[in-house]
Amino acid sequence: MHDNSSLVRARIARFVEERVKPAVHSASAPLSLTAWEVPDEPVPFAEAVTQRFDPFEVGSTWGKPWGTTWFHVTGEVPVGWDASERSIEVLVDLGFLSGQAGFQAEGLVFDPRGRILKAIEPFNNHVPIEVGPGGRIDLYIEAASNPDVGSDWSFRPTAVGDKATAGTDPIYRLGRVDVALREPEVWELEMDIWTLMGLMDELGDDLPRTAEIRRALETVVDRMDPDDVAGTAAVGRAILEPVLAKPAYASAHRVVAVGHAHIDSAWLWPVRETVRKCARTFSNVLDLMDRDEGFVFAASSAQQYAWMKQHYPDLFERIRARVLEGRFVPVGGMWVESDTNMPGGEALARQFVAGKSFFMREFGIEPLEVWLPDSFGYTAALPQIATAAGSRYFLTQKTSWNETNTMPHHTFSWEGIDGSRIFTHFPPVDTYNSVLSGEELARAQRQYAEKGASNVSLVPFGFGDGGGGPTREMVAAAARTASLEGSPTVEVASPHAFFEEAERDYPNPPVWSGELYLEFHRGTYTSQARTKSGNRRSEHLLREAELWAATAAVRAGADYPHERLAQIWQSVLLLQFHDILPGTSIAWVHRVAEETYARISADLEEIIAEAISALGAPAPGAEGAPVAFNASPFPVEGVPALAAGPIAPASAVAATRDERGVTLEDDRLRITIDDRGLVVSLVDVATGRNAIPEGRPANLLQVFRDTPTQWDAWDLDQHYQRSGTDLLEAESVEVVTDASGRPSVRVVRRFGASRVTQVLALSTRSAALEIETEVDWHERQKLLKLAFPLDVHAERAASEVQFGHVHRPTHVNTSWDAARFETCAHRWVHVAEPGFGVVVANDSTYGHDITRTTRASGGTTTLVRQSLLRAPLFPDPSSDQGRHRMRTSVAIGADVLDAARVGYALNLPLRHVGQGAVIEPLVRTDSPAIVIESVKLAEDRSGDVVVRLYEARGARAEGALHVGFQSAGITETDLLEREVAEPSALVAAGDGTTRLRLRPFQLVTLRLSRR
Repeated sequence: MHDNSSLVRARIARFVEERVKPAVHSASAPLSLTAWEVPDEPVPFAEAVTQRFDPFEVGSTWGKPWGTTWFHVTGEVPVGWDASERSIEVLVDLGFLSGQAGFQAEGLVFDPRGRILKAIEPFNNHVPIEVGPGGRIDLYIEAASNPDVGSDWSFRPTAVGDKATAGTDPIYRLGRVDVALREPEVWELEMDIWTLMGLMDELGDDLPRTAEIRRALETVVDRMDPDDVAGTAAVGRAILEPVLAKPAYASAHRVVAVGHAHIDSAWLWPVRETVRKCARTFSNVLDLMDRDEGFVFAASSAQQYAWMKQHYPDLFERIRARVLEGRFVPVGGMWVESDTNMPGGEALARQFVAGKSFFMREFGIEPLEVWLPDSFGYTAALPQIATAAGSRYFLTQKTSWNETNTMPHHTFSWEGIDGSRIFTHFPPVDTYNSVLSGEELARAQRQYAEKGASNVSLVPFGFGDGGGGPTREMVAAAARTASLEGSPTVEVASPHAFFEEAERDYPNPPVWSGELYLEFHRGTYTSQARTKSGNRRSEHLLREAELWAATAAVRAGADYPHERLAQIWQSVLLLQFHDILPGTSIAWVHRVAEETYARISADLEEIIAEAISALGAPAPGAEGAPVAFNASPFPVEGVPALAAGPIAPASAVAATRDERGVTLEDDRLRITIDDRGLVVSLVDVATGRNAIPEGRPANLLQVFRDTPTQWDAWDLDQHYQRSGTDLLEAESVEVVTDASGRPSVRVVRRFGASRVTQVLALSTRSAALEIETEVDWHERQKLLKLAFPLDVHAERAASEVQFGHVHRPTHVNTSWDAARFETCAHRWVHVAEPGFGVVVANDSTYGHDITRTTRASGGTTTLVRQSLLRAPLFPDPSSDQGRHRMRTSVAIGADVLDAARVGYALNLPLRHVGQGAVIEPLVRTDSPAIVIESVKLAEDRSGDVVVRLYEARGARAEGALHVGFQSAGITETDLLEREVAEPSALVAAGDGTTRLRLRPFQLVTLRLSRR
């Protein structure tokens, strides 16, 4: 029976391939072509059509890598065609490869007036035209010759990831540009057969339903005339009609199918190409909506809509009309589908502020779903941030990629670090690029973990990653599986409709608490260090710019640069996209990112300088110590938080040398650096406690072979740990002094083709050893780590995340613990035992591993390692080559507030401005656990001051917020600065003082009225 079934299936498949598919178009005729190759970057339609177009023929090569060629297509529909029950369309093959849609040549089709009709993509190569026999055809195609940068996932190094190295030879050969007569009945037959074959393949061979489908399909082949498929297609459909008409079982799994096109805002193509990908995909969607009134499409990322408004205003207005109908659905509420591990707290909040504000302003719609199907794991802070932005639902499927452990739920309540919960769905179909095949629908039903408690899941369908979106074939598949025996039921609807049904269906879902750690792609915390450094620096410069600009507006009446700051924020938020900040894009993307960060830095420094100038006029007769501006929420070197004032004298540092090496000592720390440049002791002067275990020196650089099994820039595989080399030899270790005479130790090392220079000094800001590491990096497929063995018995480590921290075990008791061998932290990690702890802070490093080992003498050592640099070969073969500078602080700190102080101080250095006026803070708190994260003016440009703060210790906190300016009142708001109905943090307000009471890690936004 099995062999017979296989033969029947093979017979049916051959009939479809050789007879049915070729008969979908019963006639075709070539069209005339001329072409113009754009010399450099793309140009708009109005400019392109004024150029000289030269004759061009099908079969000719075209398109250098990353180039653009405009084709002018003209001709007539043959007069003799009978189009009474048929349709006429233009078919275009740009030279499509066998690879995926969205990873190769694509085209956008315009009419002669410049109106976009639809796109030409692999698997979607038709353009319907509204002319009959004898009618004139006149089209323009903007064809993008994007190279396929490894969509076969062979991960081979390639030079085509940057226009500068990609070459100029044509990479495509034009395959076809014809007008064709389409046979709708044949196409419908093909869809019928495709759906039933997909279902048959998923059902068991011994089921009556399988035999029924197989017999019907074989009868179609028997009864149809292979030489007249168009003429007998109706016969075949009539045979299949009763089989397709049998309804689904009452207990069948329910699928809500959402039209979708995951469009990476940059990845294996540059940002500028993403703009065009959006236009192509969205035009395809609009065309489908014109032809199928039941079709619904969801698209995230306000940035992508904003691009359409800027570059394709007519298309944007067509989108707006469909949005208002409820069929083109904005989802996500974020500026882009960002990474969520590495963006800082304020930046992740601004993803929602910027995204939702755009959607509400342009469409009057507030998306309630957080839509992040493809980001590389999800911070435990996200539930609070999302709900504080007014969102109710969260969707991802990325954790289906876990290497070790399977998530136990598909629908659940996700709890964040402060106890906030968000209703979450994780589609069991395990893809965000579904084509609604029988295999995918069966997988969704089979894998759904909530069987018996709930029975509905979501399936996003449409070509994605590189865009393209749903096709008419996918819409046809949805219609045929709306209710089909043996298949889950399929309803095309919006994400919101799904979530409302899922909530009703499952009112008490299970709870998952803490981060959604992706057991995969762990190298994304480290790859492309310059991109990560640019992000970190931009976030902190934005904090300073908003703080000092707001202070200048309130104190000195200066203009607040709303528009400039908004534009800079949008640039930073775009670069936090989940293939840019993680370092997994082509060289072109990261080169542009670094250039953008340089511009952002210059712009923000200018804004800061202008604000300080407005604030910093010398006081009358002022003399004495220079003034410094402190943007940290903690006092630094005698300067109050969020204020400007004189700097306290730095403690004196003594440098001595003996047989152990060089010792640096002030009144807080005593460190010894041996003749290898390694830290052999770090002593807290007050207690005499040495944080470095005997025989295990710190500041140890280690190089590992880094050859992941797959996904080069993405993955850090655990087997790297078996091939490490300690860099013990130093070229030089010498005592140096700065301009003030303060001593430090400079260490130079060479290894491979690289050079490392480190400067070790005692901090003036805190009781910390500060290490500046400069690397001239020229290794390939290597990982550089900086190790700190610590004499601390820590069962867990605290790592900073947005608006708080998470605790992760240092042991590997469970498979979940073992899989978490590389983790993300923001500015600091903290390991402690009761009464004593150590902080390891950074200014641009995110990847860490923190483990515990047993010493022969008894007890344990906690090892904290920072992942400084990688050198993957794909998709950017020159990844991270060149110079890097990063800073580390190692401090004695009993609790996490000590860690927070050190982390802020390292990332927000004082600004020395010479003699000037003392500037009091606009706001301050008297509880060290209530940390002010941002001070700015309100988004509505009313002039009100907005303060964002959070509880940082992970315990309840109560304190006063002191307001240093005349305020007409204070309200508690959400992230979008809308007053909340039930304030939870405000206790009482008085003259210049407001009492606050915060739960652990609570995030609070306050609005201080100036009207």
